[in-house]
Amino acid sequence: MTRSDNLTGAILMMASMASFTINDTFMKALAGEVPLFQVLFLRGIFTTVAVAGIAWWMGALFARVSRRDAGSILLRMVGEIGSAYFFLTALFNMPIANMTAILQALPLTITLAAALVFGDPIGWRRMSAILIGFVGVMLIVRPGAEDFTVYSIYALVAVGFVTLRDLATRRLSKETPTMLVTVITSTSIMIFFGLASLTIDWAPMDARAYGLTFGAAVMIIGGYLFSIMVMRVGEISFIAPFRYTGLIWALLLGWLVFDEWPGPVTLLGAAIVVGSGMFMLYREAQLGRQTRFSHGPRPR
Repeated sequence: MTRSDNLTGAILMMASMASFTINDTFMKALAGEVPLFQVLFLRGIFTTVAVAGIAWWMGALFARVSRRDAGSILLRMVGEIGSAYFFLTALFNMPIANMTAILQALPLTITLAAALVFGDPIGWRRMSAILIGFVGVMLIVRPGAEDFTVYSIYALVAVGFVTLRDLATRRLSKETPTMLVTVITSTSIMIFFGLASLTIDWAPMDARAYGLTFGAAVMIIGGYLFSIMVMRVGEISFIAPFRYTGLIWALLLGWLVFDEWPGPVTLLGAAIVVGSGMFMLYREAQLGRQTRFSHGPRPR
């Protein structure tokens, strides 16, 4: 029996979310052992070499970029670098499931930002879903609670940078190859954190640390490639909800690897955020719209 495009898309989406979450797990396993700037630079070397090779093979490495797209790519680089720093700093200091749950608010923040920046229409139903989703985020972050830390703020700042990145991505023309943008972004991360690593004392790394760093690079590349393949098959309204399987992976890996399990209030907040996001996707399907950035890659 031939597998349907929707089923293929769902499998690719789940594979993408699994890859990104495994990357997060590998990176978090290095917390306290290898400085963040050092591991981001080393992972950036592996990632850049690989994506440059793929872009060259696809004939996208030397494509021309318009001046308008160059500006969008620059904004995207800022968003990617900022999200990488704030996301991973938060991840190193808070449970992986909590961090992943906060990220599930991205479809809500991107929809709201697109309405404010690009004038995309947004009705009262979707606006209500966004507001309810933000209530769920506050339940996860819980300002004023005993376990509230500055890293919860870092997580929210990371969401802001990812939103900037995806809005900049939306402004790119179809003539600019996706893989070329990926190479430029990956190179910028490698260079930025390479320079930043000169300001710290490098830590010695054993075979385990190098293995985790290389594994994280492989997972990042796999997650990004899967997310590109997702965009080419099936219906977005069917496939996009499977992006929330990343939260399931985060719960399982957080429990198995780090012995972490969120409290009831955090789980309630996560359920509210996911429910709001699912409603947003339902409304997009009802209105016949396709959100171009509804399942883009996670922070690097």
